[in-house]
Amino acid sequence: MRNKIWIVGVVAALGLSACGDTFGEQAVLGAAVGAGSAAAVGGDVATGAVVGGAANIAYCRTYPSRC
Repeated sequence: MRNKIWIVGVVAALGLSACGDTFGEQAVLGAAVGAGSAAAVGGDVATGAVVGGAANIAYCRTYPSRC
């Protein structure tokens, strides 16, 4: 189980690195990765979507050259 969490974490990080060009794309892509990661580890999908969307937006706004 511990390896599964690490793999999902790496996949989620890589998924968030493809942030999107607009605010809406950033929110949707982050939410999709967050929801998928939460579902893979048995967490709450809605919470994963909210956290993923917010994290992706925050990352892209903080480091726009990396998106």
